[in-house]
Amino acid sequence: MADAIGLLRPRTVVGPGLRAAGEWALRFDTFLHVKVGGVVRGTCWLTLDGHEPVLLEQGDTFLLGNPPPYVLASTLDASPRPAEPLWEGAEAGVVRIGPEPEENTYLCGGHLAFDDGNACVLTDLLPPLVIVRAADPRGRQLAQLIELLATEVEATAAGGSLVLNHLAQVLLVHMLRAHACRTDQPIGWLGALNQDGIGAALRAMHADVAHSWTVGELADVGHMSRSAFAQAFKDQVGTSPLEYLIQWRMSLARDALTRGTLSISELACATGYSSESAFSTAFRRVVGSSPRTFRAGARASASSRPGLPG
Repeated sequence: MADAIGLLRPRTVVGPGLRAAGEWALRFDTFLHVKVGGVVRGTCWLTLDGHEPVLLEQGDTFLLGNPPPYVLASTLDASPRPAEPLWEGAEAGVVRIGPEPEENTYLCGGHLAFDDGNACVLTDLLPPLVIVRAADPRGRQLAQLIELLATEVEATAAGGSLVLNHLAQVLLVHMLRAHACRTDQPIGWLGALNQDGIGAALRAMHADVAHSWTVGELADVGHMSRSAFAQAFKDQVGTSPLEYLIQWRMSLARDALTRGTLSISELACATGYSSESAFSTAFRRVVGSSPRTFRAGARASASSRPGLPG
């Protein structure tokens, strides 16, 4: 999981905490790619467009993956207003609704955006909404992270932005772990990491991407027969082992080309191809353009990358 999260180059913005009293409702616009948050105190309703409302209680945490517009509210009867103006007027890391002495709800969270070229490595595996209840096995640990996040948001200590960024990313990882461990775990590498044999093979591929892996070698890593491994990998990950390896190599290649850290010939060698031509052919098949064209486009768009919502 750490390999994939690192590859995504997460950019984090932890928003102000929301302290609210009385009747209120806030509507948030759609955004890319992930929001994580939780209820530090009180309760609130969360409603995604096209989904049934969900009541969040103290200690509950949530993850939104490429969600449609959504509403946070004290009651389902409250009329929503845009959240953005309130977020822009936050003071000392807090957005307040209603009189301060009467506040009964406290929420905290942040947005994480990823490099567009590889964002689908994670976002394609996520439902619009993941909730971990405080009573769940991992719930208490997540609730503690939310409390730490909320405390740091309102603090003025040196290095606060660094702490917030890391806390938000740790929260993301723990939310993903909780999601992957459920009985209805998703298809894809996220769920497969919890399968002993398949997870071992995935880690081996990630650790030595330049190796010319065969299905037999990967089956040996997972202590499975070749046929059983190939079928289990396809069932869990949704593609064959060698096709997954190609997709992972191309994700690494997109990242390297975006950052300009290697020449194309060096990149071909680093990702397990015997020649620049073989690498370029594989890259074009997966990405839809040549490595040079992709690199030129990435450089052109680097300076115009949009910011994250508040």
